[in-house]
Amino acid sequence: MTTTTPTRKRAAKSLVPGSDSRAFWPYLIPGLALLTVIIIVPLLWNIYLTFTDYRGIRPPEWTGLDNWEKLFSDATFWTSFGNSIAMIAAMVVVPTLLGLVLAAMLFDLIGKKFGGRIASFLRATYYLPQILPAVIAAIVIGWILRPQNGALNQVLAAVGLGDLQHNWLGSPDTALPSIMVIMIWVQLGYPIVIFMAALQRVDPELYEAAELDGANWFQRFRSITASIIRPEIFVVTLTCTIAALKVFGPIYTLTGGGPGTSTIVPAYYAYSEFFQSQQVGYGATIATALTVVIAAVSIVFILVQTRLERRDEEVTQ
Repeated sequence: MTTTTPTRKRAAKSLVPGSDSRAFWPYLIPGLALLTVIIIVPLLWNIYLTFTDYRGIRPPEWTGLDNWEKLFSDATFWTSFGNSIAMIAAMVVVPTLLGLVLAAMLFDLIGKKFGGRIASFLRATYYLPQILPAVIAAIVIGWILRPQNGALNQVLAAVGLGDLQHNWLGSPDTALPSIMVIMIWVQLGYPIVIFMAALQRVDPELYEAAELDGANWFQRFRSITASIIRPEIFVVTLTCTIAALKVFGPIYTLTGGGPGTSTIVPAYYAYSEFFQSQQVGYGATIATALTVVIAAVSIVFILVQTRLERRDEEVTQ
Protein backbone atom coordinates (compact mmCIF):
# COMPACT_ATOMS: atom_id res chain seq x y z
CA MET A 1 0.00 0.00 0.00
CA THR A 2 1.45 3.37 -1.04
CA THR A 3 1.38 6.43 1.17
CA THR A 4 1.30 10.06 0.14
CA THR A 5 4.11 12.11 1.60
CA PRO A 6 3.49 15.66 2.90
CA THR A 7 5.58 17.07 0.02
CA ARG A 8 3.34 15.36 -2.55
CA LYS A 9 0.25 16.65 -0.76
CA ARG A 10 1.52 20.23 -0.89
CA ALA A 11 2.44 19.85 -4.57
CA ALA A 12 -1.00 18.45 -5.40
CA LYS A 13 -2.65 21.25 -3.43
CA SER A 14 -0.68 23.92 -5.31
CA LEU A 15 -2.16 22.67 -8.60
CA VAL A 16 -5.70 23.41 -7.43
CA PRO A 17 -6.79 26.92 -8.53
CA GLY A 18 -7.32 29.23 -5.56
CA SER A 19 -5.88 26.75 -3.08
CA ASP A 20 -3.26 29.20 -1.76
CA SER A 21 -3.92 32.83 -2.59
CA ARG A 22 -0.86 33.92 -0.62
CA ALA A 23 1.36 32.65 -3.44
CA PHE A 24 0.19 35.47 -5.71
CA TRP A 25 0.96 38.37 -3.37
CA PRO A 26 4.74 38.53 -4.07
CA TYR A 27 3.98 39.17 -7.74
CA LEU A 28 1.91 42.24 -6.80
CA ILE A 29 4.64 43.87 -4.72
CA PRO A 30 6.51 45.59 -7.62
CA GLY A 31 3.31 47.07 -9.01
CA LEU A 32 2.13 48.21 -5.58
CA ALA A 33 5.52 49.76 -4.89
CA LEU A 34 5.44 51.72 -8.15
CA LEU A 35 1.84 52.76 -7.52
CA THR A 36 2.79 54.02 -4.07
CA VAL A 37 5.88 55.93 -5.17
CA ILE A 38 4.51 57.40 -8.41
CA ILE A 39 0.85 58.07 -7.54
CA ILE A 40 -0.15 57.68 -3.88
CA VAL A 41 2.73 59.55 -2.22
CA PRO A 42 2.64 62.53 -4.65
CA LEU A 43 -1.15 62.67 -4.34
CA LEU A 44 -1.00 62.81 -0.54
CA TRP A 45 1.80 65.40 -0.68
CA ASN A 46 -0.26 67.47 -3.13
CA ILE A 47 -3.30 67.33 -0.82
CA TYR A 48 -1.12 68.43 2.10
CA LEU A 49 0.19 71.40 0.11
CA THR A 50 -3.37 72.66 -0.44
CA PHE A 51 -3.43 73.63 3.23
CA THR A 52 -0.12 75.49 3.14
CA ASP A 53 1.57 78.59 1.78
CA TYR A 54 4.52 77.18 -0.14
CA ARG A 55 6.71 78.78 -2.80
CA GLY A 56 9.02 75.83 -3.39
CA ILE A 57 11.99 77.16 -1.42
CA ARG A 58 11.19 77.60 2.26
CA PRO A 59 9.33 74.89 4.17
CA PRO A 60 5.55 74.91 3.72
CA GLU A 61 3.65 77.11 6.17
CA TRP A 62 0.30 75.77 7.38
CA THR A 63 -2.58 78.11 6.45
CA GLY A 64 -5.61 75.86 6.88
CA LEU A 65 -8.44 76.41 4.41
CA ASP A 66 -7.18 79.73 3.02
CA ASN A 67 -6.33 78.28 -0.39
CA TRP A 68 -9.72 76.61 -0.68
CA GLU A 69 -11.54 79.82 0.28
CA LYS A 70 -9.53 81.68 -2.33
CA LEU A 71 -10.32 78.99 -4.91
CA PHE A 72 -14.09 79.23 -4.57
CA SER A 73 -13.97 83.02 -4.98
CA ASP A 74 -11.44 82.97 -7.84
CA ALA A 75 -13.08 84.13 -11.08
CA THR A 76 -10.20 82.78 -13.17
CA PHE A 77 -10.70 79.30 -11.69
CA TRP A 78 -14.38 79.27 -12.63
CA THR A 79 -13.55 80.63 -16.07
CA SER A 80 -11.10 77.77 -16.54
CA PHE A 81 -13.78 75.22 -15.70
CA GLY A 82 -16.19 76.96 -18.06
CA ASN A 83 -13.60 76.54 -20.79
CA SER A 84 -13.32 72.88 -19.80
CA ILE A 85 -17.00 72.48 -20.62
CA ALA A 86 -16.20 73.80 -24.10
CA MET A 87 -13.35 71.29 -24.30
CA ILE A 88 -15.77 68.51 -23.34
CA ALA A 89 -18.04 69.56 -26.20
CA ALA A 90 -15.06 69.54 -28.58
CA MET A 91 -13.37 66.36 -27.34
CA VAL A 92 -16.33 64.25 -26.17
CA VAL A 93 -19.70 65.23 -27.61
CA VAL A 94 -18.77 65.97 -31.22
CA PRO A 95 -16.12 63.22 -31.70
CA THR A 96 -18.29 60.57 -30.04
CA LEU A 97 -21.42 61.34 -32.05
CA LEU A 98 -19.57 61.94 -35.30
CA GLY A 99 -17.26 58.97 -34.69
CA LEU A 100 -20.22 56.70 -34.05
CA VAL A 101 -21.87 57.70 -37.31
CA LEU A 102 -18.65 57.50 -39.34
CA ALA A 103 -17.72 54.11 -37.85
CA ALA A 104 -21.14 52.72 -38.67
CA MET A 105 -20.93 54.08 -42.22
CA LEU A 106 -17.42 52.67 -42.74
CA PHE A 107 -18.49 49.29 -41.43
CA ASP A 108 -22.02 48.97 -42.76
CA LEU A 109 -21.89 50.95 -46.01
CA ILE A 110 -18.37 51.52 -47.31
CA GLY A 111 -17.08 48.17 -46.09
CA LYS A 112 -19.85 46.34 -47.93
CA LYS A 113 -19.78 48.41 -51.11
CA PHE A 114 -16.05 49.02 -51.60
CA GLY A 115 -14.46 46.30 -49.47
CA GLY A 116 -12.76 46.10 -46.10
CA ARG A 117 -9.45 47.53 -47.32
CA ILE A 118 -10.98 50.89 -48.21
CA ALA A 119 -12.73 51.03 -44.84
CA SER A 120 -9.49 50.17 -43.03
CA PHE A 121 -7.58 52.82 -44.98
CA LEU A 122 -10.11 55.49 -44.08
CA ARG A 123 -10.06 54.36 -40.45
CA ALA A 124 -6.27 54.74 -40.36
CA THR A 125 -6.57 58.17 -41.99
CA TYR A 126 -8.96 59.37 -39.31
CA TYR A 127 -6.70 57.97 -36.58
CA LEU A 128 -3.53 59.64 -37.91
CA PRO A 129 -3.84 62.80 -35.73
CA GLN A 130 -3.89 60.56 -32.63
CA ILE A 131 -0.42 59.28 -33.52
CA LEU A 132 1.04 62.79 -33.53
CA PRO A 133 2.06 64.19 -30.13
CA ALA A 134 -0.38 66.87 -29.04
CA VAL A 135 2.32 69.53 -28.97
CA ILE A 136 3.46 68.72 -32.53
CA ALA A 137 -0.10 68.80 -33.83
CA ALA A 138 -0.65 72.13 -32.06
CA ILE A 139 2.50 73.63 -33.61
CA VAL A 140 1.41 72.56 -37.09
CA ILE A 141 -2.05 74.05 -36.60
CA GLY A 142 -0.44 77.19 -35.17
CA TRP A 143 1.41 77.68 -38.45
CA ILE A 144 -1.85 77.36 -40.35
CA LEU A 145 -3.60 79.93 -38.13
CA ARG A 146 -0.86 82.58 -38.12
CA PRO A 147 -2.36 86.04 -38.64
CA GLN A 148 0.27 87.33 -41.13
CA ASN A 149 1.36 84.40 -43.28
CA GLY A 150 -0.83 81.56 -42.04
CA ALA A 151 -2.21 79.14 -44.59
CA LEU A 152 -5.83 79.77 -43.63
CA ASN A 153 -5.66 83.54 -44.13
CA GLN A 154 -3.75 83.13 -47.39
CA VAL A 155 -6.35 80.70 -48.72
CA LEU A 156 -9.13 83.13 -47.77
CA ALA A 157 -7.34 85.92 -49.62
CA ALA A 158 -6.73 83.71 -52.65
CA VAL A 159 -10.41 82.84 -53.05
CA GLY A 160 -11.56 86.44 -52.64
CA LEU A 161 -12.59 86.21 -48.97
CA GLY A 162 -9.89 88.50 -47.62
CA ASP A 163 -12.42 90.27 -45.41
CA LEU A 164 -12.67 87.09 -43.33
CA GLN A 165 -8.95 87.11 -42.48
CA HIS A 166 -8.51 87.14 -38.75
CA ASN A 167 -6.04 86.72 -35.90
CA TRP A 168 -7.63 83.39 -35.02
CA LEU A 169 -5.63 82.57 -31.90
CA GLY A 170 -4.98 86.14 -30.82
CA SER A 171 -8.56 87.35 -30.52
CA PRO A 172 -10.73 86.48 -27.50
CA ASP A 173 -13.76 85.84 -29.72
CA THR A 174 -12.07 83.20 -31.91
CA ALA A 175 -9.25 81.75 -29.77
CA LEU A 176 -11.37 79.19 -27.90
CA PRO A 177 -13.41 78.10 -30.95
CA SER A 178 -10.15 77.64 -32.87
CA ILE A 179 -8.78 75.40 -30.10
CA MET A 180 -12.06 73.46 -30.11
CA VAL A 181 -11.84 72.80 -33.85
CA ILE A 182 -8.26 71.58 -33.41
CA MET A 183 -9.27 69.20 -30.62
CA ILE A 184 -12.16 67.79 -32.68
CA TRP A 185 -9.67 67.01 -35.45
CA VAL A 186 -7.22 65.41 -33.02
CA GLN A 187 -9.79 63.40 -31.07
CA LEU A 188 -12.04 62.10 -33.85
CA GLY A 189 -9.94 59.07 -34.80
CA TYR A 190 -10.04 57.47 -31.33
CA PRO A 191 -13.82 56.79 -31.17
CA ILE A 192 -13.85 55.66 -34.80
CA VAL A 193 -11.25 52.97 -34.12
CA ILE A 194 -12.96 51.80 -30.91
CA PHE A 195 -16.42 51.72 -32.48
CA MET A 196 -15.26 49.89 -35.61
CA ALA A 197 -13.62 47.26 -33.41
CA ALA A 198 -16.86 46.95 -31.43
CA LEU A 199 -18.89 46.53 -34.59
CA GLN A 200 -16.95 43.35 -35.38
CA ARG A 201 -19.02 41.52 -32.77
CA VAL A 202 -22.37 42.60 -34.23
CA ASP A 203 -24.04 39.69 -36.00
CA PRO A 204 -24.39 40.61 -39.73
CA GLU A 205 -27.63 38.63 -39.83
CA LEU A 206 -29.22 41.32 -37.68
CA TYR A 207 -28.55 43.91 -40.39
CA GLU A 208 -29.80 41.54 -43.08
CA ALA A 209 -32.99 40.83 -41.17
CA ALA A 210 -33.56 44.54 -40.61
CA GLU A 211 -33.03 45.24 -44.32
CA LEU A 212 -35.56 42.55 -45.24
CA ASP A 213 -38.04 44.21 -42.89
CA GLY A 214 -37.56 47.48 -44.77
CA ALA A 215 -35.42 49.31 -42.21
CA ASN A 216 -33.26 52.08 -43.63
CA TRP A 217 -29.67 52.78 -42.58
CA PHE A 218 -30.57 55.20 -39.82
CA GLN A 219 -33.13 52.79 -38.34
CA ARG A 220 -30.55 49.97 -38.39
CA PHE A 221 -28.00 52.29 -36.79
CA ARG A 222 -30.36 53.35 -33.99
CA SER A 223 -31.88 49.95 -33.20
CA ILE A 224 -28.89 47.63 -33.73
CA THR A 225 -25.58 49.46 -33.77
CA ALA A 226 -26.07 51.95 -30.95
CA SER A 227 -27.67 49.42 -28.59
CA ILE A 228 -25.13 46.63 -29.06
CA ILE A 229 -21.97 48.72 -28.74
CA ARG A 230 -23.25 50.77 -25.79
CA PRO A 231 -20.43 49.55 -23.45
CA GLU A 232 -17.84 50.91 -25.88
CA ILE A 233 -19.76 54.19 -26.08
CA PHE A 234 -19.46 54.52 -22.31
CA VAL A 235 -15.73 53.76 -22.43
CA VAL A 236 -15.08 56.31 -25.16
CA THR A 237 -17.20 58.95 -23.45
CA LEU A 238 -15.49 58.47 -20.09
CA THR A 239 -11.92 58.42 -21.40
CA CYS A 240 -12.53 61.41 -23.67
CA THR A 241 -14.13 63.36 -20.80
CA ILE A 242 -11.10 62.74 -18.61
CA ALA A 243 -8.81 63.80 -21.47
CA ALA A 244 -10.86 66.98 -21.98
CA LEU A 245 -10.64 67.90 -18.30
CA LYS A 246 -6.87 67.34 -18.32
CA VAL A 247 -6.09 69.03 -21.65
CA PHE A 248 -2.85 71.00 -21.40
CA GLY A 249 -0.51 70.65 -24.40
CA PRO A 250 -2.45 72.61 -27.06
CA ILE A 251 -3.20 75.43 -24.60
CA TYR A 252 0.42 75.63 -23.51
CA THR A 253 1.73 75.58 -27.07
CA LEU A 254 -0.75 77.83 -28.88
CA THR A 255 -2.23 80.42 -26.52
CA GLY A 256 -0.78 80.14 -23.01
CA GLY A 257 -4.31 80.52 -21.68
CA GLY A 258 -4.82 83.81 -23.49
CA PRO A 259 -5.66 86.20 -24.79
CA GLY A 260 -6.57 87.18 -21.25
CA THR A 261 -8.25 84.13 -19.77
CA SER A 262 -10.27 83.20 -22.86
CA THR A 263 -8.58 79.79 -23.30
CA ILE A 264 -7.32 79.01 -19.82
CA VAL A 265 -8.17 75.54 -18.45
CA PRO A 266 -7.64 74.08 -14.96
CA ALA A 267 -4.53 72.07 -15.87
CA TYR A 268 -2.81 75.11 -17.37
CA TYR A 269 -3.99 77.35 -14.54
CA ALA A 270 -2.47 74.95 -12.00
CA TYR A 271 0.76 74.90 -14.02
CA SER A 272 0.94 78.71 -14.15
CA GLU A 273 0.42 78.96 -10.39
CA PHE A 274 3.03 76.26 -9.74
CA PHE A 275 5.85 77.42 -11.99
CA GLN A 276 5.13 80.98 -13.11
CA SER A 277 3.62 82.59 -10.00
CA GLN A 278 5.41 80.18 -7.62
CA GLN A 279 2.22 79.79 -5.63
CA VAL A 280 2.74 76.06 -5.12
CA GLY A 281 0.10 75.71 -2.43
CA TYR A 282 -2.57 77.36 -4.55
CA GLY A 283 -1.51 75.45 -7.65
CA ALA A 284 -1.85 72.22 -5.65
CA THR A 285 -5.34 73.31 -4.64
CA ILE A 286 -6.37 73.75 -8.27
CA ALA A 287 -4.86 70.38 -9.21
CA THR A 288 -6.62 68.66 -6.29
CA ALA A 289 -9.96 70.21 -7.23
CA LEU A 290 -9.47 68.95 -10.79
CA THR A 291 -8.68 65.47 -9.44
CA VAL A 292 -11.87 65.48 -7.38
CA VAL A 293 -13.94 66.49 -10.42
CA ILE A 294 -12.40 63.75 -12.56
CA ALA A 295 -13.00 61.15 -9.84
CA ALA A 296 -16.62 62.26 -9.44
CA VAL A 297 -17.23 62.13 -13.20
CA SER A 298 -15.73 58.63 -13.37
CA ILE A 299 -17.91 57.38 -10.52
CA VAL A 300 -21.05 58.80 -12.12
CA PHE A 301 -20.23 57.14 -15.46
CA ILE A 302 -19.60 53.78 -13.80
CA LEU A 303 -22.83 53.96 -11.77
CA VAL A 304 -24.91 54.87 -14.82
CA GLN A 305 -23.35 52.10 -16.90
CA THR A 306 -23.90 49.54 -14.12
CA ARG A 307 -27.53 50.57 -13.73
CA LEU A 308 -28.19 50.29 -17.47
CA GLU A 309 -26.55 46.87 -17.62
CA ARG A 310 -28.68 45.62 -14.74
CA ARG A 311 -31.81 46.96 -16.40
CA ASP A 312 -30.91 45.15 -19.62
CA GLU A 313 -30.34 41.92 -17.71
CA GLU A 314 -33.73 42.25 -16.05
CA VAL A 315 -35.39 42.84 -19.43
CA THR A 316 -33.72 39.79 -21.01
CA GLN A 317 -34.69 37.60 -18.07
